[in-house]
Amino acid sequence: MSGDKPEFLRFTGHHAFAQRLVLSTLTGRPVHISKIRSGSPNNPGLAPHEVSFLRLLEAVTNGSVIDVSYSGTTITYQPGLITGTVAGAGASVGDVIEHTLPATNTHGVTYFLLPLALLAPFSKAHMNVRFSGPGVITSATHSTGDISVDTFRTAVLPLYGLFGIPPARIELRVLARSCTGPHGRGGGGVVELRFASQVRLPKTLHLNRRPGRIRRIRGVAYCTGVSASHNNRMITAVRGVLNQLASDVHVAAQYDPSPLVGDKGGVKKKIGIGFGLSLVAESSADGVVYSADVVAPPEGGIVPEDIGMQCAYQLLEVIAQGGCVAATSVNTVLTLMAMGSEDVGRLRLGREVMGREETIGLARDLKAFGASSWGVRDVDDDEDESGDLLISVKGTGVGNVGRKVA
Repeated sequence: MSGDKPEFLRFTGHHAFAQRLVLSTLTGRPVHISKIRSGSPNNPGLAPHEVSFLRLLEAVTNGSVIDVSYSGTTITYQPGLITGTVAGAGASVGDVIEHTLPATNTHGVTYFLLPLALLAPFSKAHMNVRFSGPGVITSATHSTGDISVDTFRTAVLPLYGLFGIPPARIELRVLARSCTGPHGRGGGGVVELRFASQVRLPKTLHLNRRPGRIRRIRGVAYCTGVSASHNNRMITAVRGVLNQLASDVHVAAQYDPSPLVGDKGGVKKKIGIGFGLSLVAESSADGVVYSADVVAPPEGGIVPEDIGMQCAYQLLEVIAQGGCVAATSVNTVLTLMAMGSEDVGRLRLGREVMGREETIGLARDLKAFGASSWGVRDVDDDEDESGDLLISVKGTGVGNVGRKVA
């Protein structure tokens, strides 16, 4: 056994925590993260959702070594092989890994689904994970800005098809819906991701054409534990705004009873009561989608009509930002481009999307993990006054080391 110690990439703070661990797992580079909320007098160190994410990484990989300091403000992570759902890798019920989220969780389940979906194409076996427990929130979230499972299913997962990863082999099952519980914590939902599309290398993406015109708008209005009429009221408000701009507008209604969650005394109570709306606009250009998410705050005080109008106007704002990829899914697309074959891919983005702190942070993190810097220039088209940018991303050729060559 070699006595050489691994060279850790060093980061500070809790920002982009999941993103850095995903890049570490994909590239095989160990990381050292320090000063995690070290200045917080009440809650220093790792938050419940971050601890839960570390446990999820342990379940879907083999050989990962995680060391957390006593105070929780410093961790080291040495990534292992992405194994997915195989015998001995945390599978507890059949071919599904059961992952339980604690009641103190304040993030939506998409906080875990987005990075899990990035790891899944590079897994040795299928990635089947079921999220359950008192902390599963399937709706969008107010305090943390997570998207809903509906937006994840309709606006993020289809984009994997652009990289040669068939969306038909990816299934997201929402077995129990929930909104954010009291004080923004917990929900009690159940969600299962079945990802059966494993590839050696993602295809090089060239999505640099004009975004096209919006051809149709789809959506889901959902409510849990409140009157089903809330859905109709939200849909009517949405149609009042969007029917003037698009001829094909269809919003489905989804009603679910509120989940029952047991406390320490064994008494079950209803949690996750609320309502919200997810909208997705599809362009005439293949692969171009825009999305919007609005949910009623856990403390209430807002009517369904306001939720519908807010979501409709938010969708119009996202469309107005331009580009071929919205802010919701830009990190997913750019990460897959960086992990692809050693060729230069091109992506058209709106200036506002490119200028986001999260997008710039991803560029810096990718460079730290050995990826090439991005090339950024204005779109070369005299007739185009959108002001969009063309981003050039060179793949690192990381690929899937666990998948056998067919």
